[in-house]
Amino acid sequence: MGGSGNTSRRLDRLADRLAVLAARRARPAGGFVSQPEPRSIGLYTRGKQLVAGNILLAGHLAEAPGLSIWDITAPDAAFAAEAHGFAWLDDLAALGTREAQARAQDWTWDWIDRYGRGKGPGWTPDVTGRRIIRWVHHATILLQARDGMQSAAFYAALSRQAAYLARRWRSAAEGLPRFEALTGLVYAGISLIGMESLVGPAIQALSAACDADIDSEGGIPTRNPEELLEVLTLLTWAASAMSEANLAVPPSLSRAITRIAPALRALRHADGELARFHGGGRAAEGRLDQALAAAGVRAGAVPALAMGYARLHGGRTTVIVDAASPPGGRAARTAHASTSAFELTSGRRPVVVNCGSGVAFGQAWRQAARATPSHSCLGMEGVSSSRVGRSGEVLEQRAKLTASRLTVGSEGTDLYLAHDGWLHSHGLTTSRSLTLAHDGRRLSGVDALTALTAEARRRFEDAMTQTAMAGARFAIRFHLHPEVDARLDMGGTAVSLVLKSGEIWIFRFTGPAELDLEPSAYLENGRLYPRPTSQIVLRSEARGFETRIGWTLAKAKDTPLAIRDLGDIETDP
Repeated sequence: MGGSGNTSRRLDRLADRLAVLAARRARPAGGFVSQPEPRSIGLYTRGKQLVAGNILLAGHLAEAPGLSIWDITAPDAAFAAEAHGFAWLDDLAALGTREAQARAQDWTWDWIDRYGRGKGPGWTPDVTGRRIIRWVHHATILLQARDGMQSAAFYAALSRQAAYLARRWRSAAEGLPRFEALTGLVYAGISLIGMESLVGPAIQALSAACDADIDSEGGIPTRNPEELLEVLTLLTWAASAMSEANLAVPPSLSRAITRIAPALRALRHADGELARFHGGGRAAEGRLDQALAAAGVRAGAVPALAMGYARLHGGRTTVIVDAASPPGGRAARTAHASTSAFELTSGRRPVVVNCGSGVAFGQAWRQAARATPSHSCLGMEGVSSSRVGRSGEVLEQRAKLTASRLTVGSEGTDLYLAHDGWLHSHGLTTSRSLTLAHDGRRLSGVDALTALTAEARRRFEDAMTQTAMAGARFAIRFHLHPEVDARLDMGGTAVSLVLKSGEIWIFRFTGPAELDLEPSAYLENGRLYPRPTSQIVLRSEARGFETRIGWTLAKAKDTPLAIRDLGDIETDP
């Protein structure tokens, strides 16, 4: 399997090179059809860092004052992909100073000189599409005060990239990479004089990708909320470019946008940020609101279920739960063993979280972040609910959801989930019951391990015999946001949580378990290192055919208005 995968990658690289060679013969564009509209927005602070020579990409910081970004030896493929994707142009444009413009121009023409004829690692369909989008968005600052020869080199490089994409977009992986490639191709065809012939096929292919990769409820196969946001952003950019060029937006694209917007609203917390599951982060500040506003889809009732997640909402509190099996297929390479894990946000303050994606912090963190102990749920000691196969990448043994029920009762919104993540290894079915009070002031939970059938009981007894009764140890984890001040209270039988807003929440439990506070890590894109934080841990053992642990997380008292986070909560653009 590994040999065939290596052969496939070699053939892919060869096909890319052949497509680049063919693209060199592309006739250079004669300029832009019209003045491009910058739509991608970066971060002012990141722009300042770039101008100062502090280049942070894919979790790696390169301190290179006075050097070109292309003089830096990329520490890994992710760093190279971010550099060649040119998203850093957004940050330099956000800064907007003369120095930022000079840096953007110098690095762009340096790229053209070094890689513009097809060399280097930046010639893959998704990275090329990403780069074209940024060049078009920021063409005004890139071309300002450049002479005719430099402008000609810019248009020639853009034309070669468009010609390459026209040949190779099909090799982009399904999902976000393909949307990046096709959106870049649409941009090139619409924006560049002489590239009009690319427009029709590119729009047709983008429409087909919308039908193939976005399901009827607006979800994508990876179940990554942040990736869904990126897809929506690309589709709104493509639709806007078509409208401005007086081209009809195809129904498939419009329908996809209409489906995605409500799903994203269901996947955001009360603070307006996204839930962190399956490799996704909370997204850059304001990015979600911007995408929803561009989508132009009127806000209606927020669905309680979206892309396999259940959303419980009461008062100023949201709880978002992974209520489905981990994704399969290609998406199993990035999936997390997070079935039944949840996050809770109170007003503008995240309280219970998942650790997040470790991709930006190296391979060890990437693998650790995918495991069940990095999520706020029950986990058997040493065994995740879904397991990576021999490849070391793909979740091949994926927990299957065996029961799911969401109802609104007299006490609040009730969610019941059960999965078979440890049925084959321990004979145990795992269930979680959650109730969020209507006023959002109390979340009650029951986590249980049950041997439901005679066969399951036999398997459980065999597992206990083989491990001298040690094989059924488990822990229920509640990872806390770094800004939550947590302390053991009431003689070690409870935990008090103090939020920056002044709110106080109290965690209590019932059942045969030991309570403790332990170190944890909050993995956040854009930072050099994981942020230290803490986690509430309930440790216990499954000694019989059913073990149940109950717990509550409740506000201790009303929060005075004077210290409450002000502003509208859960307002939709």
